[in-house]
Amino acid sequence: MRKIPIIFLVVGSLILMSGIAMAASSTTQTVTYAVSAINEISVSGDPAALTVSTATAGSAPNSVSDATTTYAITTNETGKKITGAINTDMPAGVTLTVNLAAPTGGTSAGVTSLSSVAANLVTGIDTLNESGKTITYSLSATSAAGVVGSATKTVTLTVVDGP
Repeated sequence: MRKIPIIFLVVGSLILMSGIAMAASSTTQTVTYAVSAINEISVSGDPAALTVSTATAGSAPNSVSDATTTYAITTNETGKKITGAINTDMPAGVTLTVNLAAPTGGTSAGVTSLSSVAANLVTGIDTLNESGKTITYSLSATSAAGVVGSATKTVTLTVVDGP
């Protein structure tokens, strides 16, 4: 006899719970979103000091190079390029050049002399993210440059709109 009220109690509870589950409520939200232009470039560090210190008799001094640094680039836009410039021009008779390996789809300008005026280093860059791209710096001097004491230049690489 006690089983019947317990059964009614269990069945009633189940019916009550299923009614609650069926009486669902909903609401909505509006999500606003955007993806901004992303054009980032970074370098792995500074190259070793470049010192022109040898020459073959009768020839110009030997240039020196360093290819130990790399750059990484991320852009979500098309038609970008990397430019490079130094903070002040090099002394007379001394030339600093750079050569950036191109990321996929881009075109390297090859060995390019750096000055205080930005020069195209890589063109034709479209949406990508790559790292480990080699940077090669070279320093050359003519005999007419004479002795030039140790100095530094700040090289600025910039991702900009380009052809």
